[in-house]
Amino acid sequence: MTPFGILYTLHVLSALVWVGGMFFAWMVLRPAAMKALEGPARLKLWVEVFQGFFRWVWIAVVLLPVSGVGMIHLQYSGFEAAPRYVQVMMGLYVVMTALFIRIQALLLPELRTAVAAQDWPTGAATLGKIRKLVGINLIVGLVLVAIAAARP
Repeated sequence: MTPFGILYTLHVLSALVWVGGMFFAWMVLRPAAMKALEGPARLKLWVEVFQGFFRWVWIAVVLLPVSGVGMIHLQYSGFEAAPRYVQVMMGLYVVMTALFIRIQALLLPELRTAVAAQDWPTGAATLGKIRKLVGINLIVGLVLVAIAAARP
């Protein structure tokens, strides 16, 4: 496999883990948890889900720009020669990362604290904020994937 092929594979797998994980959580796990679990158990589940999933997202957050910059240098000899869609993808990555860090650094600790204190109303409100940001991030991620898939 060529160096470009290795970088491309890492890039696609990282995006798949991050965007696919959000899609699964939003479209499958969330509705199932709503049907199957009462509020406190659902909040405890999400604390555990986020902890496990966010480890993988951090790997993607690191691998995406490393592999992306590597591909840019191998294919276009630098940023200035990269096509516009690559620049748009880089901007959307920054948006996704900022939303993820907001959830990880601010909202997840708030959710953990509420669950530990058995403050279910605060936990539910915090989970609602997380859900909205994940939904926005999922939309951004799907747009980014669509841009990548439609590239010339």
